[in-house]
Amino acid sequence: MTTLSMDHVAWSMVQDRITERNNMNKTIKKEFLPGGEKRQELLDQVPNYLKTSGLQANKHMFCIEVLKMTETEYLEALNKATNGGVERSLWN
Repeated sequence: MTTLSMDHVAWSMVQDRITERNNMNKTIKKEFLPGGEKRQELLDQVPNYLKTSGLQANKHMFCIEVLKMTETEYLEALNKATNGGVERSLWN
């Protein structure tokens, strides 16, 4: 009998995928959507989310499709999360 085992990285990727699927099925409250009174509060929290472990492609998709962020809002959040690293990489 063969025993399957997963290393920590593989298991982390599986957990990220499960979390991603669960998050993609959620909807956010109207006050957090574009034009909502709590939109800025949501946008201020995104850089911390982008710093967490997981694939940036999945985080990008979540921000665009679920949080209804524009590409500009996403790039601004990513730039804040990297302490200006995105902007520096474009110009250097």
